[in-house]
Amino acid sequence: MHIYGPNELAEDVLKKGLCVGCGACVGLCPYYSSYKGKTAMVFPCNLSQGRCYAYCPKAEVDFDELANAYWGHPYAGTPLGDHLEVVKSKAGAQFPKGFFQSGGTVSALMAFALETGRVKAGVLTDRKGLLPVPSLVSSTEGVVACASSKYTAAPTLAAFNNALTGGNKQLGVVGTPCQVTALAQMRLNPMQQEDFVDPVSLVIGLFCTWALDTRGLTGLLSDRVNLDEIKRMDLPPPPSEILVLETDADRIEIPLSEVRPLVPAGCHICPDMTSEWADLSVGVVEGQPEWNTLIVRTKRGRELMEKAKARGWLITEAISKENLAGLTLAAANKKLRAWARAGEEGLINTDAAKGARAAIRVNQQVLS
Repeated sequence: MHIYGPNELAEDVLKKGLCVGCGACVGLCPYYSSYKGKTAMVFPCNLSQGRCYAYCPKAEVDFDELANAYWGHPYAGTPLGDHLEVVKSKAGAQFPKGFFQSGGTVSALMAFALETGRVKAGVLTDRKGLLPVPSLVSSTEGVVACASSKYTAAPTLAAFNNALTGGNKQLGVVGTPCQVTALAQMRLNPMQQEDFVDPVSLVIGLFCTWALDTRGLTGLLSDRVNLDEIKRMDLPPPPSEILVLETDADRIEIPLSEVRPLVPAGCHICPDMTSEWADLSVGVVEGQPEWNTLIVRTKRGRELMEKAKARGWLITEAISKENLAGLTLAAANKKLRAWARAGEEGLINTDAAKGARAAIRVNQQVLS
């Protein structure tokens, strides 16, 4: 991993519009801050190397380094990433009733991990209207309060950084692919801290094709709906081509043709649809909105799933070949689009020997 400093981060990510607002650089020091979806360098800093750069999922991300550390082999570039099995799942009868979208798998697993002591606190994303709000929770009630999908870029990892500053350990984190990538880089201890102890006990990754710029979406919707009254957001599967917003009184449908221009440039170079560096990854089963797709990646992820099933917190069934094939195709296509866009913009595998910085580094076999 090539590590530079905060000025290079500003040059390589912020000025190029690649920032996805994940929060990885926020809460480490006073110099980077996030406000209403916008990350900015608020004070000058001349460090030659910084955690902000080392953690960023859009700056010198070395996929071989991550894969060797987590899976024991170079990055293979397979559509779904390394995994043990794929099933469909939903919350079981023991999970307290509450509002959640799709099958409720994420909420059920995180709540079960808290109830059984697998994690001491969970880093989640709440929402106030359209504004995503990072949250640290320690109870099932806290998990339920954060349930529902958010389609805006969220500085969730700011809550993770703040939790570490507060001395929290044994954390569970729910994040999108960019957030999970940043978290994976943090856990490699790139700054070689002698007293480093991995503070993460569980990572649940979300499927994500893209997120939306919070400020841009606020501007688009402010005269169509009372933003503070939004209770639910949804992107129905194709061919719907709409973003759905629901309040207690109304349902508003926004054509995706109006929404897509709000996707940050950093999303277009992201090759990961299924949060490949997580213990468990969760999405929606196409055509079966009451079920989730659950990708089990690690032994501890499988152990948690099996114990949650045994205790009635989770239900799983076999996923159909058709659903698995559709997911695999969608994930493969996202990779192809990302590699192509990163190549077109000169953001992949630049010549480090000549001082050229890249957003992505990946072996040529994956690209060929």
